Amino acid sequence: MHQKITKSLRVEDVQSDWWVVDAAGQTVGRLATQLATLLRGKHKPSFTPHIDGGDHVVVINAEKVVMQGKRAEQKEYFHNTGFPGGGRMRPFKDLIVSKPEEVVELAVKGMLPKNRLGKQIIKKLKVYRGEEHPHEAQQPKAFTLLYPSNN
Repeated sequence: MHQKITKSLRVEDVQSDWWVVDAAGQTVGRLATQLATLLRGKHKPSFTPHIDGGDHVVVINAEKVVMQGKRAEQKEYFHNTGFPGGGRMRPFKDLIVSKPEEVVELAVKGMLPKNRLGKQIIKKLKVYRGEEHPHEAQQPKAFTLLYPSNN
């Protein structure tokens, strides 16, 4: 009797690519789901859940992401200073002006595993304001988004 054997990816066998994603005009959540898929490696046939087999992703134009409807006014991000009673809420409209990179990073981080693997994966996400990024030496390829913006 012939059995089919599923190959499991090893850490030594991982080959990661570099991608550039233009976030201009993209909805935060729809963009984050695709970035999380790339970072995790779920788009590859060799996906293994317990191995970091994903790619590196460079996001440009982070300040141009959008939220639909009233979400831009209603969305708030929680932050704790570490002191008792140190909980702070930061609205999206303020955070997108001061730290647009953090808006994209927090959205993607929420879609990754909450363990050591997730912490390792999020380090492969590089988010920048504007068109410029310091990763030209890695020769990143442009990634076409599956859910392009309707704007």
